[in-house]
Amino acid sequence: MGLKVTVIGVGLVGGEIVQCLKDRRFPCDWPPRVAATRERPETLAGEKLLVEETSAAVFEGADLVLFAGQEGAKGASVQWRETAEKAGAISIDNGRDFRLTEGVPLVVPEVNAHAIKRGTKFIASPNCSTIQMVVAVAPLHRAAKIKRIIVSTYQATSGWGLKGPRELREQTPKALQSLDDIPFDPGVFARPIAFYCIPHIDRFLDDGSTREEWKMVHETRKILGDESIRVSATAVRVPVFNGHAESVWLETEKKLSAEEAREILRSAPGVVLIDEPDGDGKRTYPTQLDIRKYKDETLVGRVREDTSCDKGLALWVVSDNLRKGAALNVVQIAEVLLKKGYVKA
Repeated sequence: MGLKVTVIGVGLVGGEIVQCLKDRRFPCDWPPRVAATRERPETLAGEKLLVEETSAAVFEGADLVLFAGQEGAKGASVQWRETAEKAGAISIDNGRDFRLTEGVPLVVPEVNAHAIKRGTKFIASPNCSTIQMVVAVAPLHRAAKIKRIIVSTYQATSGWGLKGPRELREQTPKALQSLDDIPFDPGVFARPIAFYCIPHIDRFLDDGSTREEWKMVHETRKILGDESIRVSATAVRVPVFNGHAESVWLETEKKLSAEEAREILRSAPGVVLIDEPDGDGKRTYPTQLDIRKYKDETLVGRVREDTSCDKGLALWVVSDNLRKGAALNVVQIAEVLLKKGYVKA
């Protein structure tokens, strides 16, 4: 008998969670129990499954509850966390509602699996853009202590959910004919996304930043366990179907050369370094195209010293926002629970 797993939510992330459970042969009863706002058949991980309507019954007997994120008017965990805990399950939440709540561990397994303690009943998984960045910078932080991070993100339309890639797909043929008056849904992106970049993800705050940028600041500090790190983020939606990219600049307390940084990253967990000489003055580097091969890793390239700062480094970071940025990280947290013996198959 395997673990009893309930997945709440069947959008892009929920479907990918089920796929990750299957891909990684997670020791759960198959198929996992899946629930959403209404009952319906769905094809998940290549199989036809019956999605149940979420109710207290779907949590009964569950060892693990995996919340995919938004489900209904509120975040799924806001509505159902207490029910899951009363049922005796450990919950792992991809949603945003409890990430910065005191006492809730915010976990990226390659970085801070130690934050999960015996008896923990609720664990948060960070924002997609934060996850890939901390996987890349955490080993450098351990080696040289990061003082400051400046990051610009280039985030795929799939980060919005199902409607994001649909907007890009539907707008593209119209934009190829004319860039004037491209129809768009302002409930998805604030401007047309076909052939444009939009420096606006989530709502604006009083200081002019967006919630996406705010999340990167505070989640990074919590995960790295260092509130002194100064973080400045600019989050941009780009006309890409899937895969986030980031330009990351670091100022460290101890100087690291570019080659020292590359050597650290070559052996860092969850990182694939794509940054080697390629002849005629060229170098290799990752793009979102590479996540088709490296769907579960964080790809790093363009590692270089910054000449404007004595102890500055710049790097380019790419990852699959639906896999490592969301679903995979949730499943990896479940694997940590299994490895630590906090759940047993």
